[in-house]
Amino acid sequence: MNFKWNYQQPSPERQQAAKELADKIGMSPILAELLLKRGIRTESAAKRFFRPMLNELIDPFLMNDMDVAVDRLNDAMGRKERIMVYGDYDVDGCTAVALVYKFLQQFYSNIEYYIPDRYEEGYGISRKGLDYAAQTGVKLIIVLDCGIKAIDEIAYAKELGIDFIICDHHVPDDELPCAVAILNPKRVDSTYPFKDLCGCGVGFKFMQAFAKNNGIPFSQLIPLLDFCAVSIAADIVSVTGENRILAFHGLKQLNQNPSVGLKSIIEICGLTGREITMSDIMFKIGPRINASGRVQNGTETVDLLVEKDFKRALAEATHINEYNEQRKDIDKQMSEEANQIVERLESQEHQPAIVLYNEGWKRGVVGIVASRLTEMYYRPTVVLSCNNGIATGSARSVAGYDIYDAIKSCRDLLENFGGHTYAVGLTLKVENIPEFKRRFQQYVGEGILPEQTEALVDIDAVIDFKDITKKLHNDLRKFAPHGPDNPKPLFCTRNVYDYGTSKVVGKQQEHIKLELVDSRSSNVMNGIAFGQSAAARYIKSKRSFDIVYTIEDNIYKRGEVQLQIEDIKPSSSEE
Repeated sequence: MNFKWNYQQPSPERQQAAKELADKIGMSPILAELLLKRGIRTESAAKRFFRPMLNELIDPFLMNDMDVAVDRLNDAMGRKERIMVYGDYDVDGCTAVALVYKFLQQFYSNIEYYIPDRYEEGYGISRKGLDYAAQTGVKLIIVLDCGIKAIDEIAYAKELGIDFIICDHHVPDDELPCAVAILNPKRVDSTYPFKDLCGCGVGFKFMQAFAKNNGIPFSQLIPLLDFCAVSIAADIVSVTGENRILAFHGLKQLNQNPSVGLKSIIEICGLTGREITMSDIMFKIGPRINASGRVQNGTETVDLLVEKDFKRALAEATHINEYNEQRKDIDKQMSEEANQIVERLESQEHQPAIVLYNEGWKRGVVGIVASRLTEMYYRPTVVLSCNNGIATGSARSVAGYDIYDAIKSCRDLLENFGGHTYAVGLTLKVENIPEFKRRFQQYVGEGILPEQTEALVDIDAVIDFKDITKKLHNDLRKFAPHGPDNPKPLFCTRNVYDYGTSKVVGKQQEHIKLELVDSRSSNVMNGIAFGQSAAARYIKSKRSFDIVYTIEDNIYKRGEVQLQIEDIKPSSSEE
């Protein structure tokens, strides 16, 4: 993809502020400018950013209903009531269920977990699940990563004599379910200082409050932080504030002493012995955890995540990896079909959004396909399939555009919907699809900004290769973990040349392995440009070009740097 490059040269005043901060913290002004961009202007704020501390986690009792939730859980355990931990079938839901179940199981045995079947029961709380709970004597359900809109279902549960504690992070409606307690930082009346927790994060805060109330040392929660890191990365929530603390220490746990289930997935992914990053979770660990719920049933994922025997866990992880291979095949086929449909829509380049429906597509993969189309065409995208006469789908958005509001504007056409700014799930009658498409596209067209439909890359700094020292690289590592609101810094170097050894690589010759020099130094830099082999001819022509890249560890040569090149353009003097 050829991006539009966006770079704002810092003003002289800004450069001076960066220099002053750099002197205080002992870093390059290049990195001090990155801190200023993140709103970090003082030495003390920089120290907190680089060394997130668990003792800086927010008091969980600041969350609405937390005291009620803890009291109800204590009562249930005191009365020896049967408790069910119920969650969504995606990564966030499964890790949340595993976290809460594993923690409570240490103190209480009359507890089970339940993940609804995506194909039989659909998203959220199902009547089938509630009937099962009633039949097995459940009196309290802790629901994670869903439930905030389950008004009818929770009313039904109340008739069955079952209480609910909701732990959710999706945007609520004006009317809330009749649960005993609703833990959700996005409540309109929320008093909680941090709004961007994922579902697993809300579950963690509940367990933190329970532990605090019962005199359980916080240290007993630390082994569960690897689940938080996995869910924060996979659910693509803001990696700032409390999420940064949870992700930072969760990655530490994941790398040093992961739970048995996650350790087996790490083994299957080929990540053993390597430092695991948020990117590894997003592209390797997360998809495998998701695969079971997409292809079969998410219960198998939770079985794996709570497993205590590594040999059994490895067998289960191997099985789930097979689901992931099936998912990839289905994903590839559906993405190709969807792309062909879009290409046939001659007017698509003038449309502000994409809405596609195919009754034969697999429900568990429509979200992935929507994400791929969003990345390819840079338009908010809805992909729908059919199940028993009802269209079910997923919506994905581009940076800066709230697709939840766009879907909400069509709510009278929908049976159900839920989600957040960049990702929404929805169901509607098949006959409503044409009108939904018309109104959705109209709403997006009236509100989306032209720059939000461009493939834009925001450059953090223009530097020379001589600036990429070992110290700069080591200091840059301290900016991790990365994700929304704290992306990997993107650098630009102008007028670089092939050192003479760059070559096309990959099974289909789709990547370029580069050795580059720039016009201002003799430093030779190694780089990899994934999926950009079309630029190889120009690179080998010995003409100069500009690159945008992130600075990475070279996993094959410990201690060395590799540039991961995001885009390549002929230098302006060469165009």
